Amino acid sequence: MAKENKYDENIARAEAIVGQLEQAEALSMEEYKKLAAEATSLLGACKAEIALLDREING
Repeated sequence: MAKENKYDENIARAEAIVGQLEQAEALSMEEYKKLAAEATSLLGACKAEIALLDREING
């Protein structure tokens, strides 16, 4: 259950970041780069969780 919560938290945070990035004109380039890197990291963690689940299900 804790993994699901972390996955959900990561997805929610990534979605929030996307919202901020869509309004990039309000961000400095440094803020933009920081948020983009954070989103990339979060999505990488989610992708790893999905791959692990796939291996558990499909062997």
